[in-house]
This record gives sequence, structure tokens and C-alpha cells, in this order.
Amino acid sequence: MTYEEFLTPIEKSIITSNEEHSKNCLSNHIDIFTDGNSFPDISDTDIAIIGVEEDRNGTNNTGASFTPNRVREQFYQLHKGHFNPNISDLGNIVAGNKVQDTYVALTNIVTELIDNKIIPIIIGGTQDLAYAQYQGYQNLGQTIDLVIADSKFDLGNLDETDPISSNNHLFKIITHHPNFLFNVTVLGYQTYYVDQPAIETFEKLNFDSYRLGEVRSNIEEVEPIVRTADMLSFDMSAIKQADAPGNNNANPNGFYGEEACQIIRYAGLSNKLSSIGFYELNPEHDNRGQTSTLLSQMIWYFIEGYYSRSNDLPIKEKKEFTKYITSFKNNDHELIFFKSNQTNKWWMEVPIQDINSTNERHQLIPCSYKDYQSACDEEVPNRWWQAYNKLN
Repeated sequence: MTYEEFLTPIEKSIITSNEEHSKNCLSNHIDIFTDGNSFPDISDTDIAIIGVEEDRNGTNNTGASFTPNRVREQFYQLHKGHFNPNISDLGNIVAGNKVQDTYVALTNIVTELIDNKIIPIIIGGTQDLAYAQYQGYQNLGQTIDLVIADSKFDLGNLDETDPISSNNHLFKIITHHPNFLFNVTVLGYQTYYVDQPAIETFEKLNFDSYRLGEVRSNIEEVEPIVRTADMLSFDMSAIKQADAPGNNNANPNGFYGEEACQIIRYAGLSNKLSSIGFYELNPEHDNRGQTSTLLSQMIWYFIEGYYSRSNDLPIKEKKEFTKYITSFKNNDHELIFFKSNQTNKWWMEVPIQDINSTNERHQLIPCSYKDYQSACDEEVPNRWWQAYNKLN
């Protein structure tokens, strides 16, 4: 495929910096596909930014299609950090004649970028686009972990005959055939927005969900959760309205802006994560560009995290890891942990009964020191049980 058949350039006026900004503005350090210029050479690109101007299958948030360029106006005024970015902005996917045309364009681009070891940063548009983002993994030949930051579960009516929307896109992902989904985690859901049957469905599928209060009470515990993700989808309505008013479905409770930035930085740090999408920002409801500014800062933190990555995946033979074995008093069970001596990150080993399992890449799962402490107290961490049930 050629990227140009799906992408349109950005007007230069969108990314022009004020003269008072130094040469360290990101606009001077990212290769941007603008009108009048040729498409960027992405052969050595680490990260690609893509805007998607689509909101027709959104729920009560018309206007989200205008988001990508509004975010760029803020993003390109930010200064680069200590990192030297190797990033390309590939322009926008313009809404196709049909919504399905937009989905196909996004899916093809995500597949191509991931296959070339380039991380796409997707700026939507409404969250039904996460379904197209997910389909981009279909030809990789492996199961993936999906993490979603959202105040709801977006399962709709649990009816396969319903057309896709931002309100049921997660149900469409879970029921997609062929299935290449290993786990789903929803971060920051608010119980009064979630039907009890939806919670029960998640539990039956051994999927993970964390209430807003649970996450905010110990934000550091989000790091191993996000570290499991291959793909992350962030609904901007998961942030409280006072910090992110730019959404027609915004509500008073949610993450603070700095908490959202911290979560996204964790995502950037993860060696496993290979795509990230930001959805549901609506400039028509934004107050002086506050939400667009916040999202631009979240993207900045993702990039800063990416360029701070350490190659700390737990390969057992390496001396950079310390192995811990916890045994229970009755000696009928033991849990094995690995700790990186470089970053102090933790992993647990989960046994697979079928040696031919395609889920081997999920056998070592990220965890925290708190999980190790639980095992020392002869309590099997919930993370371990859920992974064991899925693997076996």
C-alpha cells in the first residue's frame, strides 16, 4: 500500500510557531506532511502521528472530527524534552464516503506501521475508531492485550446485530472473528455508568477492570497494568470535566489531567505497547482549547516515555534480573517472580499446561512489588489467577 492514498497533508498554518518560541519547539523537530511538501520518508521513523477526521458513528459527540488539527495547534508549540525525536506526522485520514471506508484506511495504516516497527499515535475522532485500530493487529499472528481508559465499558446492548458505534465498540472488539484478543483491561470506570451484567460478563471472561477510585488511590499500580498492553485506547471523557471540558459527554468525576499524563507516560515507557489512540475530544465544547492543550501534553508525555524506554523484558538468562521464588507452607504451590535490577520493575511467571500454546508471550506478566509481598504472605495475587485462567 501507499500511505498517500489514505492520508491528506496538513495546512502549514496549523503548525506555524510564534517567533517568540525557540528552535526547540516540536514543530522544528518532527517531519510533518504539509501541503506543498512530499510525503515524509518514514524508513527510520520511531513514531507516526495520524489524525482521523471521523465522528459519524459517535454517540452524542458530533464535532469530534475536528480534533486532530486543533490538537496540533497546541502540540507543535511545545518544546522537545531531553529526547531527540525521530517522529513523522503523516497528516489526516479524511472521512470516507462511508464510515467503513474510514475504518479500512485506519486499519491498513496501523497494520503497515506496526509491521514496520513504527508506533502509531492516533488522534480521533470518536472511539468507534478503536475498533479499526484493533483490526490493524489481525495479520500479526499473535494475541494481544488491550487497555482502555474510560468511564464506561462501551458494550452497548450486548447485541451482535447492532451497528457499531462509540457506545458498543468494545463489544464489537470482544466478539470480532477471528479472535486475536488475549485480555482487556478497563481503567477508571465509574460504577454508576456500568450495568451490573456488563461487570459480570467481564468477570466471566477473566477480563480486568479497575474503578476510578481504586486507580486514583494508588496511581503507581497502574504502571504494571499499562505495561501489559499492546494497544491502548484513551477516551478523553475519562478525565473530569473541570480538566477536560471538550466533550459533549463529559462528567464531573474522572482522572485529573496530571493523572492522565502519568498514565500515558507509563504507556510510553512500555516496551510492549505498539499503538495508542486518543478519542472523543470535541473542540466545539472546549473552553479556550483547554482539552486540546491537555491532550497535546499527554502526547508529549508518551513521547518522553518512549525515549526513556529500557530494554528490560525479563529474559531469564540475563544477569540484569533477580529471580525470586515464594513457597507456601504446605509446599504444594510456589510463585516465581523476576525483578529488573536496572528499573526495579517486576514480573510474575504463570505456568502454561499446553506447551504448544500460542499464548507463550503472555506467560511472564507485569506486576508490582505489592504482588510479590502478597505472595510472601501466601496470598496468590489476583493478576496471577486471572492470567492463569486465560492461559490454561
